[in-house]
Amino acid sequence: MTGRHLLHFDLAGFSYYDGITVFSELKIGSLLRMVAEPTNSYDRHAVEIYYGDTKLGYMPRSSNRIIFKLLNFGHADLFEVMINRITPDADPEGQIGVVVRVVEKTCTPAKVVDYS
Repeated sequence: MTGRHLLHFDLAGFSYYDGITVFSELKIGSLLRMVAEPTNSYDRHAVEIYYGDTKLGYMPRSSNRIIFKLLNFGHADLFEVMINRITPDADPEGQIGVVVRVVEKTCTPAKVVDYS
């Protein structure tokens, strides 16, 4: 996939979820998945970040509002999400950097209909 940079952030909440169980598998370029979590009682625009089936944490609240809306309407295919930085000796909230890119779509030219 190719795409254009949309945003990047440090993964929030990493120390509270299961990222430590897969930390040795994580690499720069590892693909991640974003999931809207509308039932989150702390942030009504929460966006979870997963590596496979393992929840790593969240997109920070400062970045999640528009992404949440698009995910909630079923547009996860608009995004390519991957790890862009791993800093093992940093504070857990700064260990994993994530980049979100907008997937470049190929456009099919409209079919020309001749009504003459």
